Amino acid sequence: MSIVDVTDTNFELERVELWRLDVLERAGYDAESAAVLATSPEVDLHGAVSLLERGCTVDLALQILL
Repeated sequence: MSIVDVTDTNFELERVELWRLDVLERAGYDAESAAVLATSPEVDLHGAVSLLERGCTVDLALQILL
């Protein structure tokens, strides 16, 4: 049985959230909206990006996603 290092798990989660944040901001979300979506694991990243690509406003996309 191996012991899981919690700091490694937290570090990996932080890296994923930062990557999601970057993707969302490049897609057109403002920093605050991107941060909310990036830290919400139930939000599908590709779906969030797709909504803006298809013409949704950020406000409407947030209503749909959250």
